[in-house]
Amino acid sequence: MNSHSTFDAALAHHRAGRLHEAETLYRQILAANPHHADALHMLGVIAHQSGEDNAARELIARSIALRPGSPDAYGNLGLVLQSLGEWDNAIKCYRQALILAPNQAEFHNRLGSALKSTGKLDAAIDALQTAVRLDPNLPPAHNNLGNAYQAQHRREEALESYRRALSLRSDYVEAMNNLGNCLRESGTIAEAIHWYREGLALRPNHPELLTHLADALEEKGRLAEAIDLRRRFLSLKPDDFHALIRLGNALMKVGGVDDALPVYARAASLDATSAVAQFDLGCALRAAARPDEAITCFRQALALEPTFAAAANNLGSALKDAGQLDQALSAFAQALSIQPDYREADDNLVYAQLFHPAIDRARQAAELRRWNHRYAKPLAVEIHPCNADRSLNRRLRIGYVSPDFRDHVVGRNVLPVLTRHDRSRFQVFCYANVESPDALTNRFRYASHAWRYITGFSDADTAEMIRRDRIDILVDLALHMAHNRLLIFARKPAPVQMTWAGYPGTTGMDTIDYRISDPHLDPPGADDSEFYAEKTLRLPHSFWCYDPLEIDLPANELPADEAGLITFGCLNNFCKLNLPALAIWSDLLRAIPSSRIRILAPEGSARQCVIDALRAGGVDSARVAFHSPRPRVDYLRLYHQIDICLDTFPYNGHTTSLDALWMGVPLLTIAGDSPVARAGVSQLTNLGLTELIADSGEQFVKIGVNLAADQGRLRLLRQTLRQRLSASPVMDAARFTADLEAIYIEAWRRYCAP
Repeated sequence: MNSHSTFDAALAHHRAGRLHEAETLYRQILAANPHHADALHMLGVIAHQSGEDNAARELIARSIALRPGSPDAYGNLGLVLQSLGEWDNAIKCYRQALILAPNQAEFHNRLGSALKSTGKLDAAIDALQTAVRLDPNLPPAHNNLGNAYQAQHRREEALESYRRALSLRSDYVEAMNNLGNCLRESGTIAEAIHWYREGLALRPNHPELLTHLADALEEKGRLAEAIDLRRRFLSLKPDDFHALIRLGNALMKVGGVDDALPVYARAASLDATSAVAQFDLGCALRAAARPDEAITCFRQALALEPTFAAAANNLGSALKDAGQLDQALSAFAQALSIQPDYREADDNLVYAQLFHPAIDRARQAAELRRWNHRYAKPLAVEIHPCNADRSLNRRLRIGYVSPDFRDHVVGRNVLPVLTRHDRSRFQVFCYANVESPDALTNRFRYASHAWRYITGFSDADTAEMIRRDRIDILVDLALHMAHNRLLIFARKPAPVQMTWAGYPGTTGMDTIDYRISDPHLDPPGADDSEFYAEKTLRLPHSFWCYDPLEIDLPANELPADEAGLITFGCLNNFCKLNLPALAIWSDLLRAIPSSRIRILAPEGSARQCVIDALRAGGVDSARVAFHSPRPRVDYLRLYHQIDICLDTFPYNGHTTSLDALWMGVPLLTIAGDSPVARAGVSQLTNLGLTELIADSGEQFVKIGVNLAADQGRLRLLRQTLRQRLSASPVMDAARFTADLEAIYIEAWRRYCAP
C-alpha cells in the first residue's frame, strides 16, 4: 500500500465533502501505520466535523505528540477545544500555532474569535486587526472583527467590518446576520430587515436569522409576520424553550391568548424549574380570565425564584381579579419588599386600595403622599423652567398622555372629545403609550394634530419631547392604572398639568396642578385638601363623556315579562365585589324570594366566594347565575337578561353603569364619600333619576324592592333610558368638549395671571 497516494486520495475526498470515503482511507493508512501523524490529524478533523469532539481531541493530540511542529494541527485542535467550551486551552493552541506560523492570518483570526468569546476584547481586536492586515481578503476575519467592535459598542467600525466581509463574499450568511443585528441595535431596523431577508433567501432555515428577523418585525409592529417566522423556527426546533416563550409573547401582543396558552404550557413542561415559564403562563392565564390557575403559576414562580419581584406583583393582580383584595395587597407589598423601587407594584398597591371597603380616604391619601415622595419628588432636579408664551388669547397646545388610546373604557370616553376639539383654538398632541394598537387607535391618531408613540421611550426622553413640542397644558388620562406615565409629569415638562378620565381620583403628585371632576363626584364647598394633591376643577355636569361607538344592539323588552320574575345583575369587574356589598345584595334578594341575580365573575374561587357570601345571607346558590368575561358586544347582550343593575361600592361601576343605562337597565347605587364611590350619584343625577340613589344599605334594599314591584315603571325605563341618556349631558359630546375647553382656558388664565 502506497501511504502517500492513499493519503492524497483521502484528502481529495475530504476536501470534496465525501467524509465517509475519506475516513475509510485514513483508517486504512492507520491500520498499516498507527503513527501516521497526518492521517491521525485529518481523522480528528472529520470527527470534529461529525460532532464527535472528544474523539477529535484525542486523535489530534496524538498527531501533535508525533509531530509537535505542525501549526495546522494546533489550529484545528483549538477549534475542537472551542467547540467543547475549553476556551483557555483553545487560546493556548492558537498561540502555539502562531509561534510556528506567525504570518498565518487564519490563526490570528481564530485567536481573535476565541479571545472575544472570553471577553478579552482589546486583545481580540489586536489579533483580528493583524489577521486582516496579513490577509485583507479573508472574510471571516472581517466578520469576527465586526463582532469584537460590536461588543465594545463601536458600531460604525463594526458596520464597516461586516460590509467589508460581504463585499468579499456576497453569500456570507453569518455576516448578513451580524450586520442585521448591528443595524437593529443602532435603530436602523428597516435595513436590518433587508439583510435578514437576504440571508434567509440563501439559507431559509437558518435559526438565528429566523429569530432575529422576527424580533425586528416585532419592533416595527409587524406581529403577524413575526409570528409566522417564530412558528417556522419551532417547526425546525420544536423543543426550543426560548423560542416557545418568544412565540407566546408575540401571540399575547395580538390578543391571541387562546393560542398563547398551549405554547406557554409547552415551555413550562420542557423546563419545570423555570420561573420565567411559570410567570409567562400565569400572565396568559390571567389574560384568559382564569385567575385561580394564574395564581398557582405565579406562586410556583416565586417558589422557584423567591426574589422574582414581577411574579409577586402579578400574583397581586391575579388575586385582585379573583376579588381577594387583602391577599392582593400583601402580594404587592411582597413585590416591594423584594424590589423597593418597583413602581409598577406600588401603582398597583395604591390603586387596589380604592377597591377595599375597609381602607378609608385618609389612609389612601397617606399612601399616595408616600408614593409621591418615593418616586416623583426625587425628579424635581429635572424640572426646567417652561418658556411658554403667556398670551391669553392664542391657540393653546394640549397634550394628552395615555396607554389607552385604543378600545378601552378610558379610550371610549376620550375619543368623542378629541374629535370635537375646536381646532381654531386648540392644537391636540397625543402621547401614546399603547402596547397593542387597534382600529380605535387609528381614530385617535386621525383626531390629533400630532401623534407621538412613546412606548419604549424613557420618561425623561418623553418629557424632553413634550418640551420641544411646547405643550401648554399636559393631561394625564391614567392616574395609577396600568402602564401610566406619571413620572413624565413629575419632571414638569408643561407649565400647566392636569389629570382626568382614568378614574375620578387623585395622583397624589404636587407637580400636577389640577384634577378634573364634576359637582356630583366632588360637591362644591367641601375641603378636600387633605385628600388631593391637585386643585379640583369641576366640569358643570359630568365627568364622563359616554359613547357606545357604533355598536348597534337595541334594548329589548323587559326580561321579567317573559321570565315571570325579577333578575338583578352586576357586570362590573369582579374586583369591585366584596363581602359588605354581597351582604346588602343578600338582604335585597331575601326580600324578594322569587328574584334571581346574574354576576360577571371568572370561574373558580371568585364564584365560590359569592356563593358562600349569599348563603351566609340566606340566599340559595340556585338563584345565582354566573357569566365569564367576554367581548364587548356579547357583554352588552347580557343586559338583555337583566331587569335591574346593582352598583358596587366603595368603587362604583363607571362605564359599566353607563353601558347598563344604554341597554335600558336602571341602576341602584349608594352614595359614598369618595369620587369613585359617587359615580352612580353623578350618572343618575345627570339622567334625572336621583330616586335610585340610596344613602344606606337599608335604603338601597327598600328602593330595590319598590322598583322590582313596579314593573310598569321598569317597562317604561326599559323603553326610554337610552333616549334619556342620549339627551343628557353625559352623551352631549359637543357640550362636554366645550366645557372641558373652558376649564383649559381658565387654567391657562390662572397661569398667565401676574
